[in-house]
Amino acid sequence: MRNAEFDRETVLRAAMSAFMVNGYAKTSMQDLTKATGLHPGSIYCAFENKKGVLLAAIDQYQQDRNLQFQQFFDNAKPALDNLRDYLTHIVEECLSCDATKSCLLTKSLSEMGEQDDDIRLMINKHLHSWQNALSQVFDNAKAQKLLDKDCNSEFLAQYLMMGIYGLRTFSHTHPQVDILQPLADKLLRDIRHG
Repeated sequence: MRNAEFDRETVLRAAMSAFMVNGYAKTSMQDLTKATGLHPGSIYCAFENKKGVLLAAIDQYQQDRNLQFQQFFDNAKPALDNLRDYLTHIVEECLSCDATKSCLLTKSLSEMGEQDDDIRLMINKHLHSWQNALSQVFDNAKAQKLLDKDCNSEFLAQYLMMGIYGLRTFSHTHPQVDILQPLADKLLRDIRHG
């Protein structure tokens, strides 16, 4: 049997949007065929089943987020200025009220983490990678003398991740810039003070 030819990234981005809007349980194979433009047989051939599509979509989501992260932090600006811009971007995503801008990792973890070890392990791997990238940002900030050299970069990364999760969740009931931006600013101030 010949594999169907398609642009894998485009298909996975369409699938991830369907999962972010509907959640895993409420996304049917019919939804995935409509979103991706693929026939069911092509989806099964490429990904085996709906879970396979979700796992591949999570990987694509993280690749996209990693690229976005690099765009915020791979420059000569002070690390904490980049962090401020990154948090402002997250607030803008929250304010868009666009389900496709929510976090596929946290949505999938909330829905499927306790039910499926493969999904939980993959999400944990990606979240750990994000934590490591944030720790590196804090190491850079310490090297730039923007943070006390004795502060714990790993702890600050965990604290920031907790704050971002909270911000994203809180935005579902409070999608106002005059509420969310001050919270993001406070998170950054807390980090500056170690």
